[in-house]
Amino acid sequence: MAERRLDHGKKQAFNVASAPDYLPLPQLRALQLERLQSIVQRTYERVAHFRERCDALNVEPSNIQRLEDIEALPFTVKDDLRATYPYGLFASPMEEIVRLHASSGTTGKPIVVAYNQSDIALWAHVMERSFAACGVHPGDVVQNAYGYGLFTGGLGAHYGAEALGATVIPISGGQSDRQIMVMRDFGVTALCCTPSYFLHLLERATDLGVDWASLPLRVGIFGAEPWTDSMRERIEQESGIRAFDIYGLSEIIGPGVGVECSAQNGPHLFEDHFYPEIIDPETGAPLPDGEEGELVLTTLTKQAMPMIRYRTRDITAIDPEPCACGRTIRRIRRISRRSDDMLIIRGVNVFPSQIESALLRVEGTLPHYQIELTRTHGLDQMEVAVEVTPEILSDKVSGMEALQKRIGHALEQVLGLRATVRLVEPQTLPRSEGKARRVIDRREV
Repeated sequence: MAERRLDHGKKQAFNVASAPDYLPLPQLRALQLERLQSIVQRTYERVAHFRERCDALNVEPSNIQRLEDIEALPFTVKDDLRATYPYGLFASPMEEIVRLHASSGTTGKPIVVAYNQSDIALWAHVMERSFAACGVHPGDVVQNAYGYGLFTGGLGAHYGAEALGATVIPISGGQSDRQIMVMRDFGVTALCCTPSYFLHLLERATDLGVDWASLPLRVGIFGAEPWTDSMRERIEQESGIRAFDIYGLSEIIGPGVGVECSAQNGPHLFEDHFYPEIIDPETGAPLPDGEEGELVLTTLTKQAMPMIRYRTRDITAIDPEPCACGRTIRRIRRISRRSDDMLIIRGVNVFPSQIESALLRVEGTLPHYQIELTRTHGLDQMEVAVEVTPEILSDKVSGMEALQKRIGHALEQVLGLRATVRLVEPQTLPRSEGKARRVIDRREV
């Protein structure tokens, strides 16, 4: 096993990165207002979609005199990103765009997000602060098992860990046996991945006879999917590490919007860069700190593609109580549900409407389906039961198998992940006079 590299004496990067977390509140609020006024002016001048929405409300940048005045600005929703696909919300010219990322969309078109050089530096900065909050230091060895590519997770964590001064292993996702080998042989002290994948690694390591207690791993930074305190308890008991929740979304910047500290009592939001609001998801009315509602975020410093009052659809509350760690940036409660029907499966955003769209492409299927989610060996599994026409049922077995393959291929093309397909007879799936119950979630810790 490689010798563990950890020098707690080298904490300069940690201190520099953490300083904004502890700003006195008057100074933080003044900084937020200055940045809000600047980004609203920039977006109004450069993004026609935002300007038209403001004009319809008779709102101008000069109307923003206090932080509370943000409530006069229009919301941004995911449909705005679809309507302006791919570049309609950019506030920087293409010659200044140095990175494009994308996440899945309900219609098969991805949600495109852009970064200029300043945004890349900002992303590295908030991820550096995220790692520092989780107790990662210069000299740590960070195994980054988030996916690299259009997904924002991999590169976001990579740049942040390097900025902190850690050694990064860009292993990406998958190949579990290799992950465990690298973790053991390279002396990994911190790991980034989804919590469900880490549970899978725990089980696989047991199968391989690897003793977790012999590994130097001590920190897990887990995100990209909802997880519970009971899952954290299981992870920490079985592995001996400390498990931290990191929060982010592609539309805002990717991972690094918020992260838990040593108190592990909800993610702190880096609100010097991402201004939070809580609203009633039905009416859009603002709610006070401590009251549960939908999280709305405004990017205060992101230049290439600012998001003004973006409705995340995540249901949470801002915790107004001071944190034991001393940070003045506020925390949100752990996010366990959404105000829409989006599912997160193996870190991939999935809408039932996507599945419906895929099924409609395949001849022989009926518009009745049900999704069942389970968890096996720590990994999410999705089975889609689909009603088929009587003609298909009377066909040969080979015809049924061919239809299953066509449906499976259509689902993978639309969703970007594989699903088990089960064909059922007409009229066998439950009907409802109200909203159809399309999803049965049996995932447990």
